[in-house]
Amino acid sequence: MPKIFTDPVAIADDIIRDVGPRLVVGLPLGLGKANHIINAIYRRAAADRSLDLTFFSALTLEKPRPSNELEKRFIAPVIDRLFGGWPDLDYAAALHKGALPPNVKVTEFFFLAGKWLHNAYAQQHYIAANYTHAASYILDRGLNVITQLVAKRVVNGETRYSLSSNTDTTLDLLRARAAGRASFKLVGQVNSQLPFMPGAGDLPASEFSAILDSPDTDFPLFAPPSEPVSDTKYAIGLHAAGLIKDGGTLQIGIGQVGDALAQSLILRHRDNARFREITARLAPGSEMAETAPFATGLYGVSEMVFEAFLGLIEAGVLRREVDGAVLHGAFFLGPQSFYRALREMTLEQRARIQMTAVSFTNELYGNEAAKCRARVDARFVNNAMMATLMGAAISDGLDNGQVVSGVGGQYNFVAQAFALEGARSILTLESTRREKGGLVSNIRWSYGHTTIPRHLRDIVVTEYGVADLRGKSDAEVIAAMLNVADSRFQGELMRQAMDAGKLPKNHEIPAVHRENFADRIKTALKPALSAGLLPPFPFGSDFTEVEQRLIPALEVLRDASHSPVALLSLAIDGLRPAAVSDQPALARMGVDCPNRFSDRLYRMLLNAALRRSGEK
Repeated sequence: MPKIFTDPVAIADDIIRDVGPRLVVGLPLGLGKANHIINAIYRRAAADRSLDLTFFSALTLEKPRPSNELEKRFIAPVIDRLFGGWPDLDYAAALHKGALPPNVKVTEFFFLAGKWLHNAYAQQHYIAANYTHAASYILDRGLNVITQLVAKRVVNGETRYSLSSNTDTTLDLLRARAAGRASFKLVGQVNSQLPFMPGAGDLPASEFSAILDSPDTDFPLFAPPSEPVSDTKYAIGLHAAGLIKDGGTLQIGIGQVGDALAQSLILRHRDNARFREITARLAPGSEMAETAPFATGLYGVSEMVFEAFLGLIEAGVLRREVDGAVLHGAFFLGPQSFYRALREMTLEQRARIQMTAVSFTNELYGNEAAKCRARVDARFVNNAMMATLMGAAISDGLDNGQVVSGVGGQYNFVAQAFALEGARSILTLESTRREKGGLVSNIRWSYGHTTIPRHLRDIVVTEYGVADLRGKSDAEVIAAMLNVADSRFQGELMRQAMDAGKLPKNHEIPAVHRENFADRIKTALKPALSAGLLPPFPFGSDFTEVEQRLIPALEVLRDASHSPVALLSLAIDGLRPAAVSDQPALARMGVDCPNRFSDRLYRMLLNAALRRSGEK
């Protein structure tokens, strides 16, 4: 049975006594990190250079960091409210400062998006890995400790611990240990807020060598608030919703497109006439393959589980059962409302959401026949940052070698789409993005980094439509990709393809696709937005109403910050009297009664941004 501790320093000392001075510590991805134990081990190593400590991790979570004064005024109260009691990770703070001790190494295979772009240490120690390969890589490095946040449950006098949010690699590593291929200590930290998830991650106490269990080390779960779903993301979600086959299988990747897709599927099921009306306005002249309500329902098998999946279950979209579950997942992360909903479910309800190993969700290997029978008509929906005209996708890094996030499970799911009969990979991306130099296309002729190679091209979805690329020639693929590119960039992209001899000189983009402008999307979605069918927060929000009003205004300000002319225009517009309805937002930002010049300027800019965002 495990040794029970109430002091993180004492449990760290016990780990070092058991394991010795060389510590190779596995930290679960994201939510499942045992912060107090991790910090205690790190502090021991920082104070004692005879210890050799390696943390092997992914998705190190950190509180949001504002980049300017207005962001600070907005986010500081949110941080206090949502993250005030969450303990920061010491190793992350040291990494940011460039102050990691020489006897401590931190290696990650997936970054919080964009957080470590300009950190040389993090970039140099990053391991490019499919999620399913991470367990074998850490075993090769001599894993001897796993520290994990767990939920606790006592039934008939027996104490059991749930891996809860992070069954992913831990279950695979435990199987390796049971088979004699690994030797490590599993150490848990009990958290009262973590939902107890039944299934493969429901473990007897005997699996653990030590447990930290104390009210003093309990803490609120890391709960990133849901971000608003933009018009662009809703357009992508609606297009993708027309590709999901009733009776099939659904996987959704990280990002707000997932919320957009889930809300679109719920609309398709609950208000089918309105769904068809909206999609007809969005994509005139094209017929979606799948538009009917869900008579059989879907089965979910997804690396990440997030709040939108609960919405799909509640709406009856996700209801096809496989081994008693409507959803199999490997890890979860979301807002407080998501964790609360899981905690408040009955055990029977939670049993329909089975948390399991990442090798199960992301791979077909191992019991392939059963997986193939279950994953009929699978649709694997994942987000990309960019794509090339010939169908390659860029999802994790830049062409200078800098890593933005990681491959995670994306390649695994694309591979499954080609291995399973009737399955498709759907990669989604916004057609453009704003940079300091202005608007740029996310569809490129070529790019110096690839996540998904062009020989695995399948379906690409932007706000302008669906490009079906599987089995097509290069010229056909280029033509399809041009059709879903923003029209401001189509001409130059087409010229580059023709100059390379990959597109006929007489090729013309069909007239219906030469109107790919943001205003067309806005006009097409406006009736649905006005009717509340496509809300900015379809599954609720931890932001207050005033904060929800401020978010689009701050986005207007952020976009304008790239151009002095745009900022000047905002400032001039902000001289007009503020609307009465905007006074609470101005007060929330501390500029309702400005005294200093800087506050008067902030008020002018914010006043104009509130007005313009309200007109959208």
